Amino acid sequence: MRRYPSDNVKLEHAKMHAKHKGHEAMHAEMVLILIVTLVIAQLVLVQWKQRHPKSYNLVTLFQMWVVPLYFTTKLHWWRFLVTWFIFSVVTAFISFRATRKPLDCTTPRLVYKWFLLLYKISYTTGIVGYTVVMFTLFGINLIFRIKPEDAMDFGVSLLFYGLYYGVLGRDFAEMCADFMASTVGYYSASGMPTKHLSDSICAVCGQPILVDVSEEGIIENTYRLSCNHVFHEFCIRGWCIVGKKQTCPYCKEKVDLKRMFSNPWERPHVMYGQLLDWLRYLVAWQPIIIGLVQGINYILGLE
Repeated sequence: MRRYPSDNVKLEHAKMHAKHKGHEAMHAEMVLILIVTLVIAQLVLVQWKQRHPKSYNLVTLFQMWVVPLYFTTKLHWWRFLVTWFIFSVVTAFISFRATRKPLDCTTPRLVYKWFLLLYKISYTTGIVGYTVVMFTLFGINLIFRIKPEDAMDFGVSLLFYGLYYGVLGRDFAEMCADFMASTVGYYSASGMPTKHLSDSICAVCGQPILVDVSEEGIIENTYRLSCNHVFHEFCIRGWCIVGKKQTCPYCKEKVDLKRMFSNPWERPHVMYGQLLDWLRYLVAWQPIIIGLVQGINYILGLE
């Protein structure tokens, strides 16, 4: 009996269907497991964060620090490993200074200067990376005779560096801000401060305020919050932007960030900080959740 080529195609198609029979149901189960795991993990993380914020923040910070290191070492991304090492050494020194008792009078300024510098560098790097990616999508790279894959790799790398070090730097800054403010004595994460705050002392750094609120300072201005507590402008800006605090360091009244950052050029920094807080979940916990899903699928024989 003569067999036509179309018959061979049909036979191969039938064999393929027989081989993959039941895969649709298996894929549906895998998707269901992924959704259920994501929902449960999100609920657990939210409850953990609400009930035990200190341990949640420490574990998240450790995850942020270690998870990308594992993947970049595996992929031999040596440039990232060099920048990660430099960041770790400098931040370890800054964190060591911030946790010493008694606290040196120059330490708060040193801490906020480092993390504010890191924040601005990460912000600029992220914006440049995003701009390069968008230019590549619109083909502007071809004007400069740059290959699309090279331009996209460069843009994505810059975006990754900016977002990663932005998130990690803010988490370390928050930890250092808590340690320093508690050591100074005008701030307590839970309970009342151990010292009474006078109008001539900044609660963030514990140093005297030399410039009146109504005066224009040569080096730095003085800022008064809506609760009438007075701070060095540099300190309170570092406390709110870098240290992720949106309350008064002394009385814990909510800070009006729109009033503090009235300059429209400064407001993107606040929005960028909120974006970094959202990305922390993706960087720190998403790989763990995906790994958990893959483990469940392997145990159930779905992979």
